[in-house]
Amino acid sequence: MSFRCFTLPLVHNTLLPKKTEKSPEVVSSDPILRKCSLPFPKHLKPVQAWIESLQHYDARHLGLADLHPDVFAVMPRLDILHSVAIWQKNFKRISYANAKTRAEMRGGGRKPWRQKGTGRARHGSIRSPIWHGGGVALGPRGPTSYYYMLPMKERVFGLKVALTSKQMQGDLHIVDSLEMPTFDPQYLADLVRYRHWGRSVLFVDVDEIPENIQSATSDLKTFTVVPAIGLNVHSMLKHQTLVLTLDTISFLEKKLLWHDSRYSPLYPFRLPYSDFP
Repeated sequence: MSFRCFTLPLVHNTLLPKKTEKSPEVVSSDPILRKCSLPFPKHLKPVQAWIESLQHYDARHLGLADLHPDVFAVMPRLDILHSVAIWQKNFKRISYANAKTRAEMRGGGRKPWRQKGTGRARHGSIRSPIWHGGGVALGPRGPTSYYYMLPMKERVFGLKVALTSKQMQGDLHIVDSLEMPTFDPQYLADLVRYRHWGRSVLFVDVDEIPENIQSATSDLKTFTVVPAIGLNVHSMLKHQTLVLTLDTISFLEKKLLWHDSRYSPLYPFRLPYSDFP
């Protein structure tokens, strides 16, 4: 049994790949002033946003803030936004429309003509629903409430979708606080115009609203300040820009993520909650 030896041709050194030194990892020099305190899945990464300030016009990049991906990076479900917005519009709606029946109409007690002998159709009252000027059959009987309960999971998910949509569109801004150097409305209007925040702005804070921004927004029709406990889908969709404080971010993440782990078929919606954070 014989073996054959094959020799490979020599390859010129220029064809061989040159060894390159491993490039060092680029480390961002931007400080992360806020990190997510709540755990999140390993395959997800926190969403980063710039922290700004309202103290002066150029205080726009103070540092970075990590946002929880389960609150600010969920699937943008427009159908959920629509259902929550319609529910929020109708759950306080009351219709006071009320149509009178034939018994509530004035008059009509006398028979319009005798039963027989006239050649006309027989009638017993001029307030019958088939008469012009008569009562209404099966009309609205107000007041009527349009209230209905939307599932809590859907309402919570609607808030997450609204926050995610604002963040993805670049309309979400984070500030260290709502403190302003002055209560002049013109200062706030110029600051919003300088930073291109749009025509309408919604400011949200979890603590007591500072007096300066409260006085400044009272004279500006398109600027609104609400507490974090009152943040809702309708207000976020109504305003072009959403401004949250760092404390508001922590408050929203804690409350919304608690609902994800709280509700299950074994524990239906019930008030009050003993384990609410």
